[in-house]
Amino acid sequence: MPVHEDIETRIRDTYDSLPPGARRAADHLLRHPDDAAVYSATEIAAASGVSKATVSRLFRTLGYVDAQEVREHARALRSTGVPVSVGPTADLAAHLRAEHAALDRMVDGLADGRLDRAAELLASAREVVVVGFRNSYPVALHLRQQLTQARGGVRIAPAPGQSVGEELGGLGAEDAVVLVGFRRRPRGFGSVLAALTRRGVPIVVVADPEFGSSGTVTLVAPVTSLSAFDSYAAAMSLANLLAAAVLARDLRGGRARVEGITALYGELDELE
Repeated sequence: MPVHEDIETRIRDTYDSLPPGARRAADHLLRHPDDAAVYSATEIAAASGVSKATVSRLFRTLGYVDAQEVREHARALRSTGVPVSVGPTADLAAHLRAEHAALDRMVDGLADGRLDRAAELLASAREVVVVGFRNSYPVALHLRQQLTQARGGVRIAPAPGQSVGEELGGLGAEDAVVLVGFRRRPRGFGSVLAALTRRGVPIVVVADPEFGSSGTVTLVAPVTSLSAFDSYAAAMSLANLLAAAVLARDLRGGRARVEGITALYGELDELE
């Protein structure tokens, strides 16, 4: 079976052919899929009311050697961004250490001056388009909100109901795109990057360390966490640093823009 499939997918693909005992164990794992990453065959058997031998046979039917391989596979999927719990309760102190480590790694990656290069691209561009898909969209949306206060001509893409081609058509060398792409990127992410590159559009990529290098200015923020889900603490911090660096390129103009926006807030009575 394909190694990228999680245990739920494998169970659903073979469910109809499973004997009754194995189905009971499979039903338990479908209700509690994270158990596969944490518990032994004995513990899963006890929770599902079947024998350990039944659970072991189920795992072999699903393409695993034993429960240890199931746990290793589940944890490997977690490292690619698949939400898989690796423990029954949160260790808050360990979580905090992991968040600090991600922030440290993000800041270390900026030591070569790439943050300044990215800020210069965005500050000097005619128009800036911030693009984010799936889980990257909230980071892109936050970055767009920050950049809008630093300069004009900033928009988010894709807008609801719009195709990517509609959003990016007409951009050229005078513009810039921030392409936010954290792991579990959609299949078309590389095509968007390639199309912008062919058209000579300056690109800043904001991504996780696994993205690698694409010949663009790439800003990296780790998202791996100890919980079932990726953490975007470092990504949001990076958005803060990038927007602040853009603002610093034109402090006088930026200050005037912030004052104008703040005054308009008051006129419209939008904020408390």
